Amino acid sequence: MEKLKSKIIIEDYKKNFDYKKNNTSLNIEFNRVAFVFFFFFIIYLIYTIHLIHLGSRKSKIELNNNVTTFANKLYRADIIDVNGNYLAKTVKSIDIGIKTADIIDKKKLLLSLNIFFPNKDFNKIKKQLDTKKFFWLEKKVSEENYEKLMKLGDNSIKPEEKVLRMYPQKNLFSHIIGQIDDDNNGISGLEKSFDEVLRNSKKPIKLTVDKNVQFLIRKELIKYQKIFKSKGSAALLMNVNNGNILSLISLPDFNPNERQNITDANFINRVTKGTYELGSVFKPFTFASALNEDLIKPETEFIDLPKSIQCGKNRIGEYDNKIPSDLTAEQIIIRSGNIGSVRIGQKIGPEKYKSFLEKIGVLSPIDFDINEVAPQKDYDFGKCKLATASYGHGIATTIIQLAKGYAILSNGGYDVKPTLIYKDNENSKGARLLNSGVSDQVVTVLRKIVNTEEGTAKFANVPNYEIGGKTGTADKVLNGIYSDDAKVNTFASIFPTSNPQFVFIVMLDGPRKSKDYYYKYRHRKGGWRGTLNNSAGWTSVEVAGKIMDKIGPILATKYLEIN
Repeated sequence: MEKLKSKIIIEDYKKNFDYKKNNTSLNIEFNRVAFVFFFFFIIYLIYTIHLIHLGSRKSKIELNNNVTTFANKLYRADIIDVNGNYLAKTVKSIDIGIKTADIIDKKKLLLSLNIFFPNKDFNKIKKQLDTKKFFWLEKKVSEENYEKLMKLGDNSIKPEEKVLRMYPQKNLFSHIIGQIDDDNNGISGLEKSFDEVLRNSKKPIKLTVDKNVQFLIRKELIKYQKIFKSKGSAALLMNVNNGNILSLISLPDFNPNERQNITDANFINRVTKGTYELGSVFKPFTFASALNEDLIKPETEFIDLPKSIQCGKNRIGEYDNKIPSDLTAEQIIIRSGNIGSVRIGQKIGPEKYKSFLEKIGVLSPIDFDINEVAPQKDYDFGKCKLATASYGHGIATTIIQLAKGYAILSNGGYDVKPTLIYKDNENSKGARLLNSGVSDQVVTVLRKIVNTEEGTAKFANVPNYEIGGKTGTADKVLNGIYSDDAKVNTFASIFPTSNPQFVFIVMLDGPRKSKDYYYKYRHRKGGWRGTLNNSAGWTSVEVAGKIMDKIGPILATKYLEIN
């Protein structure tokens, strides 16, 4: 019996022992399942957080594209030409940096980076991982590589979203568009004058300029700047009726993508900021003013004109002593007579002539779309100032003011405001400034300067475009005195003279004669090798004619109105 009891006790003990053993095994199995579940939960949580990050990033980008105020301080509206070509564009980019202290697995990170960026120097990257606290791995990374990098889940990868300002045309529109600084502030050109508009506009800013026309004009200017070895040059093409500027070029120019700090004064915008005594291009203004006051007619005769006159201490002479002494008012302008122009100016008088030049914008401040505009000096018109101003000396102005004046002379006498900004109501005319008929008489004379033997601009007589214009050769003032060795040669033209629509001005700053250049005559057969005179007729006129050969077909098909 005692043996049986002992057996029972042993069995109960075994059962009890077995039960405890099974309970421990169950706990171990449960802990393993809990650990696996927890592990996958953590992974799920990491990917969820990452997806939320990506989603929020995209949402912010979409938000910035839809809000009207564009709170993002880095945003700037695009700038396009009249045909929709991008001149300035804002693009988003992502830079990827590595914070080495946060690296989870260096070997795994290097392996992944080698897959994403196979062309990189990984010896250099390994060294940076060991020696630097932070370094930039890749600038302007693609969206695809960005997504791959973020999926690695490595906290050391630090993305930074940036907004870049790109100028696809490089130098082509540099003096118009200008540039921004590293803090996204406009510092020149339209980037400066339209800074607030560009920050807040939802739509691109459309300009009046034409990329194709601008390219062709600039190409020819660069070519002839080398031929005539000029210090700089400029060209302006503008609609005479609405002031729309199709092309504005000043050389030398610059590449705004490079964010250069330009201090060289030779890079000045010669169209709007540079002021020059422009010479005989002023003579049509003298002629028009006298016509407007009904003081002369084109056929009015001026008899016994001397070859020189004295005004105070200064002698005023003809540029060419072969100019006849008896000329009509029209012939004085065609042959570019200095003394005859002085005589016409004396008929007008100082006050009226100054008032006329101010009225047509040549000697009055101009309101323009960019800030780089020279202030206009106020001249005291006495007897001698009237005399020199009559033929374009002793007073200085800008190319854009000259263009405005020629536009008014040729468009029927209506005021016009030069502009770079495209507007839908572009055909609206300004107030009438000249009496009826004056414009037609001036245009007739300008045409004869180009297409007659006596004229000074025969190299610009491009067939089919009816170009009319006036040359201007002026000595530059160096160290307070006029220099015979430094010239400003200008050709101001309008076309077509039967229905004027454009004013086109070419200016060469400090050109030299070219002994090897071959001139092909347009008014007769043959040609001439070597620059005969360092005058506008042999430099700026030749350049303008060659440019018209290139841009004429584009203007004829896209812009010229046919009567």
